[in-house]
Amino acid sequence: MNDSTSADLVLIDGKIYTMNQAKPCVEAVAVEGDRIIKVGSTEEVSYLIGKDTKIVYLEGGTVVPGFIDTHIHIADFGRFLMWMDLAPAVSINKMQVLLGERLDKVAKGRWVVGRGWNENRFVEKRLPTRFDLDVVSPENPVLFYHQNGQIALANSKALELAGITKQTSAPPGGVIDLNSEAGEPTGILRQAATDLVWKLVPEPALDELAEAAALACEKVVQAGVTGVHWLAESAVDVIILKRLLAEGKMPFDVYMVVPMSLLGDPELLKGLQDGAQIGGVEVSADGYLASRTAALVQPYHKDNQNRGKLQCTQEELANLARNVAAKGFQVVVHAMGDKAVDATLSALESAEAKGRHRIDPAALLNPALILRLKEQKVVVSVQPLVAASEFSVYDAMEYLGEARARWLYPLKTLISQGVKVCAGSDCPMEPLSPLMGIQSAVTRRFFPEEQLTVDEAILMYTINAAWASSEEKSKGSIEEGKLANLTVLSQDPHEGAQSKIQEITAEMTIINGKIAFSKTG
Repeated sequence: MNDSTSADLVLIDGKIYTMNQAKPCVEAVAVEGDRIIKVGSTEEVSYLIGKDTKIVYLEGGTVVPGFIDTHIHIADFGRFLMWMDLAPAVSINKMQVLLGERLDKVAKGRWVVGRGWNENRFVEKRLPTRFDLDVVSPENPVLFYHQNGQIALANSKALELAGITKQTSAPPGGVIDLNSEAGEPTGILRQAATDLVWKLVPEPALDELAEAAALACEKVVQAGVTGVHWLAESAVDVIILKRLLAEGKMPFDVYMVVPMSLLGDPELLKGLQDGAQIGGVEVSADGYLASRTAALVQPYHKDNQNRGKLQCTQEELANLARNVAAKGFQVVVHAMGDKAVDATLSALESAEAKGRHRIDPAALLNPALILRLKEQKVVVSVQPLVAASEFSVYDAMEYLGEARARWLYPLKTLISQGVKVCAGSDCPMEPLSPLMGIQSAVTRRFFPEEQLTVDEAILMYTINAAWASSEEKSKGSIEEGKLANLTVLSQDPHEGAQSKIQEITAEMTIINGKIAFSKTG
């Protein structure tokens, strides 16, 4: 402490939601170094103010524990920030103008990638085609992702390089749109078909990726997030994390989950500094509901020949889980369909745990599976915006039928049954904002009996998120002795219209006792 009676930082005169049932709401909090030393009334905390104490006057403002995003792809988010932002395009013409401006800065023949267009915003009220892009970019290959991330528009040069013609068959789970006149590709690729072009886009240099990832980290902090579970795609993610740590550009704690393919490279998984750990290893049990590759007990509705499929046998899944656990990592299993969740729970029974086993996202459940999740104390990690998209974008009612869709992401039931549910964004596939995720969980339209309260939704991003990585003793709630990770909000999400929670922003983000971001500077 900077003198015998004073704190380094105090926040006073506010509404501080602690996520600690013993003291759920207080007025003030005091911090020494990286730890919380007092939680209580403004009067109680004021006794700890000294001549060197930094004071944040909340004036009735709202504070919550720092948000923890349990499913984010930092390196991919960095790549995304390097792309063209097509959200401002209110017409196809505007999209062409933006492309022309980017081509002025790009060498001939180089790829141009963008994201964020939406035909519903266009004055033309139609899907764009490759010919709309060809007018501006006949020589540079172009790939523009839709706002939802599952549709892309490629120009003729990109289609040519990918070898896509009217004779090309779309991969399973994908669609290549053809025009009605000549049966030629329009340039619109859907779901798995987008990979036909995406796989040709060159990977940026490592220096560029590291710089972009550092920018992504800044965006994360500005969203009020004080810690992440970074879902790595490859060894490149680990290398980027180590570089950011070495250069002092990692502003928050990182719990990294790596793919199974990296488990055989122990040297790569060593050498992280304090505040970062490779804690989990991900095993894939099945695919995705949107592409009809998630493994189901019963066939997809109106598709009696398709039940999806497991990516490995029951015995192989159990062996993978045991191998991960034996090497001291948390077992994280991607399982979406009810058959995959059932197989995963059986596999986890034989894997001696380090920390808690976790299923991500355990999307399609039933009462028996929920009981098993509770009994086995398995953490469920969800992405509320992805859950909403399953209904609103991919029409879960159509491909599952109403009876099964009722048990798609049953968050209220899970939480009321005592299952620990944590939440993340799946950024950059979905927006980063935890407040958007909270609103989605609170205002759920389909099967509203599964709506959460505001506090239940916040718990998923705070104490439950800390629980998922066995860090609940130091993170996730505002309690004396815990790390001082705090987020000051522009409004109280408990008040006002729940449909406007996503408009709330982070005014200040405090990480390990330091003000990492403030709108007022």
